[in-house]
Amino acid sequence: MGRVRYTRRMYTYEYPRPAFSADTVVTRAGKGGREVLLIRRGAEPYKDRWALPGGFVDEDERPADAARRELDEETGLRPSSGFEQLGAYADPGRDPRGWVVTVAYTVELGAIEDPAVAGGDDAAEAAWFPTDALPRPLAFDHDVILSDALAGRVG
Repeated sequence: MGRVRYTRRMYTYEYPRPAFSADTVVTRAGKGGREVLLIRRGAEPYKDRWALPGGFVDEDERPADAARRELDEETGLRPSSGFEQLGAYADPGRDPRGWVVTVAYTVELGAIEDPAVAGGDDAAEAAWFPTDALPRPLAFDHDVILSDALAGRVG
Protein backbone atom coordinates (compact mmCIF):
# COMPACT_ATOMS: atom_id res chain seq x y z
CA MET A 1 0.00 0.00 0.00
CA GLY A 2 1.41 3.41 -0.97
CA ARG A 3 2.12 6.06 1.62
CA VAL A 4 0.80 9.58 1.36
CA ARG A 5 3.37 12.35 1.86
CA TYR A 6 2.17 15.86 2.68
CA THR A 7 4.06 18.90 1.43
CA ARG A 8 2.63 22.39 1.90
CA ARG A 9 -0.96 21.17 1.65
CA MET A 10 -0.13 19.47 -1.65
CA TYR A 11 -0.45 15.71 -1.81
CA THR A 12 2.24 13.52 -3.26
CA TYR A 13 1.27 9.93 -3.90
CA GLU A 14 3.36 6.91 -4.71
CA TYR A 15 0.72 5.91 -7.27
CA PRO A 16 -0.78 8.30 -9.87
CA ARG A 17 -4.32 9.52 -9.23
CA PRO A 18 -6.76 10.46 -12.00
CA ALA A 19 -8.93 13.56 -11.95
CA PHE A 20 -12.65 12.80 -11.59
CA SER A 21 -15.54 14.24 -13.59
CA ALA A 22 -19.24 13.65 -14.21
CA ASP A 23 -21.13 14.03 -17.52
CA THR A 24 -24.83 13.82 -18.33
CA VAL A 25 -26.71 12.68 -21.43
CA VAL A 26 -30.09 14.44 -21.37
CA THR A 27 -32.63 13.32 -23.96
CA ARG A 28 -36.21 14.26 -24.73
CA ALA A 29 -38.93 13.59 -27.28
CA GLY A 30 -38.61 16.46 -29.75
CA LYS A 31 -40.87 17.59 -32.56
CA GLY A 32 -39.02 15.48 -35.14
CA GLY A 33 -37.91 12.63 -32.87
CA ARG A 34 -35.51 12.08 -30.01
CA GLU A 35 -33.20 14.99 -29.10
CA VAL A 36 -30.10 15.35 -26.93
CA LEU A 37 -28.91 18.40 -25.00
CA LEU A 38 -25.36 19.56 -25.79
CA ILE A 39 -23.23 22.51 -24.73
CA ARG A 40 -20.75 24.40 -26.89
CA ARG A 41 -17.50 24.69 -24.93
CA GLY A 42 -16.42 28.22 -24.15
CA ALA A 43 -12.84 27.37 -23.18
CA GLU A 44 -10.01 25.04 -24.10
CA PRO A 45 -9.66 22.19 -24.48
CA TYR A 46 -12.00 21.81 -27.44
CA LYS A 47 -13.14 25.45 -27.38
CA ASP A 48 -16.25 25.91 -29.57
CA ARG A 49 -16.79 22.16 -29.95
CA TRP A 50 -20.07 20.63 -28.78
CA ALA A 51 -20.01 18.32 -25.73
CA LEU A 52 -22.19 16.74 -23.10
CA PRO A 53 -22.84 18.92 -20.05
CA GLY A 54 -20.41 18.00 -17.30
CA GLY A 55 -17.31 18.86 -15.37
CA PHE A 56 -15.05 18.07 -12.47
CA VAL A 57 -16.31 16.59 -9.21
CA ASP A 58 -15.52 18.83 -6.25
CA GLU A 59 -13.79 17.48 -3.16
CA ASP A 60 -16.30 15.68 -0.89
CA GLU A 61 -19.00 15.80 -3.62
CA ARG A 62 -20.88 12.74 -4.81
CA PRO A 63 -20.56 12.19 -8.58
CA ALA A 64 -24.35 12.32 -9.11
CA ASP A 65 -24.48 15.65 -7.25
CA ALA A 66 -21.64 16.96 -9.44
CA ALA A 67 -23.55 15.89 -12.57
CA ARG A 68 -26.65 17.74 -11.35
CA ARG A 69 -24.62 20.83 -10.42
CA GLU A 70 -22.76 20.95 -13.73
CA LEU A 71 -25.97 20.44 -15.71
CA ASP A 72 -27.56 23.38 -13.87
CA GLU A 73 -24.46 25.62 -14.18
CA GLU A 74 -23.94 24.94 -17.89
CA THR A 75 -27.54 24.80 -19.14
CA GLY A 76 -29.90 26.08 -16.44
CA LEU A 77 -31.69 22.71 -16.49
CA ARG A 78 -32.65 21.19 -13.11
CA PRO A 79 -34.45 17.88 -13.55
CA SER A 80 -36.06 16.83 -10.29
CA SER A 81 -35.42 13.15 -10.89
CA GLY A 82 -34.35 10.59 -13.44
CA PHE A 83 -30.56 10.53 -13.12
CA GLU A 84 -29.43 7.00 -13.96
CA GLN A 85 -25.77 5.97 -13.92
CA LEU A 86 -24.67 4.88 -17.39
CA GLY A 87 -21.09 3.91 -16.63
CA ALA A 88 -17.50 4.98 -16.05
CA TYR A 89 -15.17 6.07 -18.86
CA ALA A 90 -11.46 6.07 -18.13
CA ASP A 91 -9.45 5.48 -21.28
CA PRO A 92 -6.09 7.26 -21.06
CA GLY A 93 -6.06 10.20 -23.45
CA ARG A 94 -9.82 10.86 -23.28
CA ASP A 95 -8.97 14.34 -21.95
CA PRO A 96 -5.89 16.23 -23.21
CA ARG A 97 -5.39 17.82 -19.76
CA GLY A 98 -4.42 14.48 -18.24
CA TRP A 99 -5.90 11.25 -16.94
CA VAL A 100 -9.56 11.97 -16.19
CA VAL A 101 -12.12 9.34 -15.21
CA THR A 102 -15.75 10.32 -15.74
CA VAL A 103 -18.98 8.79 -14.53
CA ALA A 104 -21.75 9.34 -17.07
CA TYR A 105 -25.43 9.69 -16.22
CA THR A 106 -28.57 9.69 -18.33
CA VAL A 107 -31.75 11.72 -17.89
CA GLU A 108 -34.82 11.18 -20.06
CA LEU A 109 -37.24 14.09 -19.90
CA GLY A 110 -40.96 13.50 -20.27
CA ALA A 111 -42.68 14.04 -23.59
CA ILE A 112 -44.42 17.21 -22.42
CA GLU A 113 -41.31 18.82 -20.98
CA ASP A 114 -39.86 21.59 -23.16
CA PRO A 115 -37.42 23.34 -20.85
CA ALA A 116 -35.60 26.48 -21.94
CA VAL A 117 -31.83 26.07 -21.80
CA ALA A 118 -28.99 28.57 -22.07
CA GLY A 119 -25.21 28.34 -21.87
CA GLY A 120 -23.69 29.30 -18.54
CA ASP A 121 -20.48 28.93 -16.53
CA ASP A 122 -17.87 27.57 -19.01
CA ALA A 123 -20.50 26.68 -21.67
CA ALA A 124 -20.84 29.31 -24.40
CA GLU A 125 -24.19 27.89 -25.53
CA ALA A 126 -26.65 25.08 -24.81
CA ALA A 127 -28.96 23.61 -27.45
CA TRP A 128 -31.10 20.58 -28.31
CA PHE A 129 -30.07 18.47 -31.33
CA PRO A 130 -31.91 15.65 -33.08
CA THR A 131 -30.01 12.43 -32.39
CA ASP A 132 -29.73 11.80 -36.12
CA ALA A 133 -28.20 15.25 -36.84
CA LEU A 134 -25.55 15.78 -34.17
CA PRO A 135 -22.58 18.12 -34.64
CA ARG A 136 -19.66 15.68 -34.94
CA PRO A 137 -17.15 15.05 -33.62
CA LEU A 138 -18.07 15.87 -30.04
CA ALA A 139 -15.39 16.91 -27.54
CA PHE A 140 -13.44 14.37 -25.48
CA ASP A 141 -14.91 10.85 -25.88
CA HIS A 142 -18.47 12.13 -25.74
CA ASP A 143 -19.32 10.44 -29.06
CA VAL A 144 -18.68 7.09 -27.33
CA ILE A 145 -20.66 8.02 -24.21
CA LEU A 146 -23.58 9.33 -26.24
CA SER A 147 -23.56 6.27 -28.49
CA ASP A 148 -23.66 3.99 -25.44
CA ALA A 149 -26.52 5.99 -23.91
CA LEU A 150 -28.61 6.00 -27.08
CA ALA A 151 -28.05 2.26 -27.59
CA GLY A 152 -28.86 1.47 -23.95
CA ARG A 153 -25.36 0.06 -23.36
CA VAL A 154 -23.59 0.40 -20.05
CA GLY A 155 -20.09 1.91 -20.47
